[in-house]
Amino acid sequence: MMKIVLPTDFSENAFHAISYAARLLENTTTVFYLMHTYTPPVYRVDYALGSPGQLGLPDDFRYAAEVQLDKTRQRIEEQFDNPKHTFITHAAFNTLEDEIRLFSMKENVDLIIMGTQGATGAAEILFGSNTVHVLKRTQIPVLAIPADYEFEAPGEILFPTDLEVDFDKVDIAFLLEFAKLWHSKIHIMHIALPEGLTEEQENNRAKLEGLLLEHNHAFHNLPDQELIMAINAFQEEITAEILVMVKNKHTFLERLFMEPVIKNVGLHSTIPFLVLPYNLKT
Repeated sequence: MMKIVLPTDFSENAFHAISYAARLLENTTTVFYLMHTYTPPVYRVDYALGSPGQLGLPDDFRYAAEVQLDKTRQRIEEQFDNPKHTFITHAAFNTLEDEIRLFSMKENVDLIIMGTQGATGAAEILFGSNTVHVLKRTQIPVLAIPADYEFEAPGEILFPTDLEVDFDKVDIAFLLEFAKLWHSKIHIMHIALPEGLTEEQENNRAKLEGLLLEHNHAFHNLPDQELIMAINAFQEEITAEILVMVKNKHTFLERLFMEPVIKNVGLHSTIPFLVLPYNLKT
């Protein structure tokens, strides 16, 4: 059984991601937690300290959130009516990233699935602020779903890496279990620099090859080129349905948020994006 957190701000973008999750896991026994967090624009200090006062403001926000969550639950259950799926609502007076972190530890959550954008859906923004905060702070996998992406079975998974990651510190087991859901093939893409691999990169590659040994996969070495262009060009060859990266500030994911070229649209705003956490403590 899988446990999945589905954050929602009650926008259609958020419901689109919830619908994607229901289809992605249609053959898997799953508990989905429909989560909404709220922070009233004006509240007394005692609310922030966890001792609500007499104004009743947080209670009003909680009631409104619970009503909307229940409507969302009914809508998704009516749309899919899957006996393998259970939907549980959860409203909290907290920031989304902090609530997800606490809730995930308590409930042993496997994955977060959320939309890339919030209620505004601004076309020029790759990821909404909530998505960025969750991606940066959570220590469990996050799958971000573009607002206009129509579900396709993920037969091909694209996994770019610079091989500067110690794969003992990455939850590769989760990626492999995820790939099994749809018998997906994992394409590992590496951009080769003229000087070749360092000893550390060679060791990391060997380790990754060992982990993938019994799974459908292929390694692809591309000539030296700009990251985003390489991913886009490679996507045209294999037509991947999911992009996977490791959340390591020294590697690709940080560059995705920093390089201006990403604002010029491209692959990352058109297919689901799975981010795997990197455990710095092990």
